[in-house]
Amino acid sequence: MSRIFGVAFSAVYPLYIAKVERKGRTKDELDAVIRWVTGFDDEQLARHASGTTTFREFFDDATLNPRADLVTGVICGIRVEEIEDPLMYRIRVLDKVVDELAKGRPLAKVLREGTTAPAPAR
Repeated sequence: MSRIFGVAFSAVYPLYIAKVERKGRTKDELDAVIRWVTGFDDEQLARHASGTTTFREFFDDATLNPRADLVTGVICGIRVEEIEDPLMYRIRVLDKVVDELAKGRPLAKVLREGTTAPAPAR
């Protein structure tokens, strides 16, 4: 089991905010990306961001976006689409889209708007 599974989402969320804000993006854009990945509404996201929810619990509560399979590329030296563990896959999808946002990719592209959804997500 990876250590990240037991880390509180609320411990990582401020790091995500700092990362995107350093690159000129906003917390609202970050929240839009997280809501896209997880299916959470504003209230659910706020509860997880301020609570003690671990990443395992966070993604147990989430409904992964069906377009998440369109998120590809390398994160932390590993190809997202080749990750076999379902929980690690979800965490890395989130990491990848946060990275894309921080790197200046247009929000519509980060959210995979205008693309055809593949088979159901993991």
